Amino acid sequence: MRTTSTRLVELDLPRPRPGRPVLDGTRVRVEPLDPERHGPDLYRLGHDGSPEAEASWTYLPYGPFASEAAHRAWLEARAVERDPLFFTIAEARPGGRALGVATLLSIVPEQGTIELGHIWLSPLLQRTPAATEGLVLLLRHAMDDLGYRRMEWKCNAANAASRRAALRLGYRFEGIFYNHMVVKGRNRDTAWYSILAEEWPRLREAYATWLAPANFDADGAQKQRLSELTQTD
Repeated sequence: MRTTSTRLVELDLPRPRPGRPVLDGTRVRVEPLDPERHGPDLYRLGHDGSPEAEASWTYLPYGPFASEAAHRAWLEARAVERDPLFFTIAEARPGGRALGVATLLSIVPEQGTIELGHIWLSPLLQRTPAATEGLVLLLRHAMDDLGYRRMEWKCNAANAASRRAALRLGYRFEGIFYNHMVVKGRNRDTAWYSILAEEWPRLREAYATWLAPANFDADGAQKQRLSELTQTD
């Protein structure tokens, strides 16, 4: 259980601002967004006419896009931003197919706080171990490589899938900011979640245990659920 901190602790701040590294996993590779290389895959997978592709844009403040050119222009603008810092989740090989997008954002090095968000997963990536690994690679980068003290997750309070994903990853629910913003012409209540530095070592171990090949049978079915490994009191 979390408790309010009353101790004076000297913190190692500020933390480094994240750059644009390539993060290699077993199932996926997280790469800086490259509109020319990643754009065709991302557009095709997000606009194939399937209900899954259409639904993937529901809770994002952008998309679906009217044309590939419009999508490319949007990607080009995002690729040069420093916050949000956009990454592509791609197949785990150089030049592999782009399957989704995630970002590091709300980056405050002076406070050691950073958020994982703007997550768009194509139907091919949704509900797969590869999707989880892609997000874990970014979490590890922020918490282990850069030493941030607080990882945040914010989503539309009506987005049940995103809220489940946050809890599955071990984030803790902190509350709802009502009428927090307007998205696509509608009020959005925002659900807030976080991971704190003192919670990170246990979650890091949980991710490693869940992603290990031994946790999956010959058909690829998980033996132990991630939520069982990350659950908190």
